[in-house]
Amino acid sequence: MPLLKFHLYKGRSPEELGLLLDAAHEAMVLSFEVPTGDRYQVVSEHEPSHMQALDTGLGIPRTANFVLLEVVTRPRGREAKVAFYQNLCSALESKCGVISSDVMVSFTENGDEDWSFGQGRAQFLTGEL
Repeated sequence: MPLLKFHLYKGRSPEELGLLLDAAHEAMVLSFEVPTGDRYQVVSEHEPSHMQALDTGLGIPRTANFVLLEVVTRPRGREAKVAFYQNLCSALESKCGVISSDVMVSFTENGDEDWSFGQGRAQFLTGEL
């Protein structure tokens, strides 16, 4: 936890996807100080006709390397989120060649009762986590 959901245009190789997931995990661990084994990631690949990613009028160019990342997490502080944006863009550029204008992130926060990691229990509520 957090749960990272990647929305990408189709076309990356398995190796490229692995580097991208590793880079994002590295940024998450660094920014949120979660354990390295705390890794939940899902990739959805889309045809260009099935995903629109305009720049909201900010003049931010997008390319076929665009990454839309949804982060589902317990509440995080403003500083940690800003650090994540910066660490993510830095890691994706250095490890994957994805420029920062091709990275968009959205957070959805929820509470401890909203997570079950298995066995029919809410581990944050039971104290297991």
